[in-house]
Amino acid sequence: MIQVRAKKHLGQHFLKDMEVARRIAESLSLDGRTSVLEIGPGTGVLTQFLLQNPDIDLTAVELDGESVQYLNQHYPKLKVIEADFLKMDLKTIFQDKFCVIGNFPYNISSQIFFKMLDNKDSIPCLVGMIQKEVAERMAAKAGNKTYGILSVLMQAYYSIDYLFTVHEHVFDPPPKVKSAVIRLTRNDVSKIDCNEQLFKTVVKTAFNQRRKQMRNSLNPLVPKGHAMFNDPLFDKRPEQLDVAAFVDLTNRIELAMQNP
Repeated sequence: MIQVRAKKHLGQHFLKDMEVARRIAESLSLDGRTSVLEIGPGTGVLTQFLLQNPDIDLTAVELDGESVQYLNQHYPKLKVIEADFLKMDLKTIFQDKFCVIGNFPYNISSQIFFKMLDNKDSIPCLVGMIQKEVAERMAAKAGNKTYGILSVLMQAYYSIDYLFTVHEHVFDPPPKVKSAVIRLTRNDVSKIDCNEQLFKTVVKTAFNQRRKQMRNSLNPLVPKGHAMFNDPLFDKRPEQLDVAAFVDLTNRIELAMQNP
């Protein structure tokens, strides 16, 4: 019998509470038969509930060779890909839309969401268990001190629901922090009303110095003293701007860059 050890360098904390696993699996919003990708299934605690749903066509991606052997032995009908999710070309696996689910390793959870953004037109929904602090940050609204880069970029394209908190003792080994389950659902925005690449740059640049007024934090993009900075908008700090305000800001900066 294959034994799977949680590996610290992979950020593995195996869920052992079946009720929590069931709740996560049932949190997916499906519209008929749907392709679903589970990231990091480990020993299949969540996987078993996903396989019970006749509307789910499940594929799992797992980096840990021990876990892959375990999954192949215990779930022979499951399609398991041994690979690093962050390095995968998802378009070679799914020709159509697919949902994502998983108990995500803490050390790569933000990178998973950034990859999701790169494939946003293919991923209508995601349910993930992540560090509670990251979940709160993603769901935070403008004006909240936890509101940041991930909040703005994800909320531009997804509705975010903080579903429930998960305590440390339901994992093996237990992490040092609490976890949370969130659901992301694609909104109706096919393309934001500005240069999308510049939008990302503006958001990241603004929050890199989040305590400063934006007339100071945005100097790397537009030289200090530009007439654009006379607007009272630039008296604000980045956490005071919602997604629509950042879209407007991006258009202003693009104009200022064209007219220095």
